[in-house]
Amino acid sequence: MTPSPVNNSDGATVVITHRVRNDKQDEYERWLEEIAPLSRASPGHLDWHMVRPIPGITETYTVIIRFDTSEHLKGWMESGERKRLIEKAQPLLVGADDFYISSGLDFWFTPAGAKAKVPVRWKQYLLTWSAIYPLALGVPFAVSPVLQLLGFPASRPFTTLAVTAVIVFLMVYVVMPRYTRLVQRWLFT
Repeated sequence: MTPSPVNNSDGATVVITHRVRNDKQDEYERWLEEIAPLSRASPGHLDWHMVRPIPGITETYTVIIRFDTSEHLKGWMESGERKRLIEKAQPLLVGADDFYISSGLDFWFTPAGAKAKVPVRWKQYLLTWSAIYPLALGVPFAVSPVLQLLGFPASRPFTTLAVTAVIVFLMVYVVMPRYTRLVQRWLFT
């Protein structure tokens, strides 16, 4: 797959999806243990997130890797180490090594298929703000009592940590995937 152009000043994110053969999951997990440290050791590496399949429902692994610049990300994606390990993993996969490269938070705004254009920044801003605002108002009212019920001492830094963790989780896994589909016509015009 051909990477899309990326704005260097915003950092860069790659979203990689691998559909793993049913009988090859254990081998793939061992392969991840081999490739993950190499990616993390690459210049400019910031973050690595793994979303594993849900047994009996999906067979797809999704890896989200962030780098500080598009050049560093491109360096990792085109490195000899990665190419060698992708070749090694190919027999474990149902399809090809599928990935999409974007800058900043663009990956939230990219429809399935990853070949669509990315919406203008001001629309991304408005959509993200309109999603975070109600969460920032409501989530503290739900999280704070739960923390107290669980016996955690009242601590503003810890409560803020828990609240932001819930907000980010909701944004990434619940709100933005649905919200961007709902307003897709406006977002991409």
